[in-house]
Amino acid sequence: MWIFMLYAIAYSLTGVMAPGAITAATIAHGGRNRWAGGWIAIGHGILEIPLIFVLLFGLGTVLQTPAATIFIGICGGLFLLWLAIRMFQDISKQSFDLKNNSNSIGPLATGFFLSATNPYFLLWWATGGLLLAQQAEGFGMTGLLLFAAVHWSLDLIWLTILSLSAFYGTNILSDRSQKLMIGFCALVLLFFGMVFFIRALGLLLATADLI
Repeated sequence: MWIFMLYAIAYSLTGVMAPGAITAATIAHGGRNRWAGGWIAIGHGILEIPLIFVLLFGLGTVLQTPAATIFIGICGGLFLLWLAIRMFQDISKQSFDLKNNSNSIGPLATGFFLSATNPYFLLWWATGGLLLAQQAEGFGMTGLLLFAAVHWSLDLIWLTILSLSAFYGTNILSDRSQKLMIGFCALVLLFFGMVFFIRALGLLLATADLI
């Protein structure tokens, strides 16, 4: 089982450390809250840990259907676009101060909603992640629970490192540099939001042509 856990850790890191919307949101929140990464990981885990068990009951095949992909992509794209717009609005204010700025959605809710509306996250679990969960289940409930705990712990550690780095980095950054940092994170969210939405829309149009 321990050999499997080492393999699971290595494979899990491909999802945990991959640059994306959660990474950008963690850096943005981390600028004003050093523990934002931990809260984002908790919000992420509120969805992820039950998802592991639900996937074992057949949800994985549902998530791979075109209808689910389209729905998740459109919702995820719109949510990321809204989040990016809010961040652009924040940095456009004359009195912008990253540490005192609290207009955006909270980190716990951010972690939950970014996970729930992220097609890549859900498809990762519906494919390779599901295979890992099935292998962990082969070691019994203890193996499955240990796998879930270890995978989520990797999220917690990585996102906390990101938010701590962002928080203490703002102590040496000027207001302009802070705005540039948040602006870059907003651009990342904008990019992924457009990718999610356009791909879902393209799949929707392709599906409509086949009907």
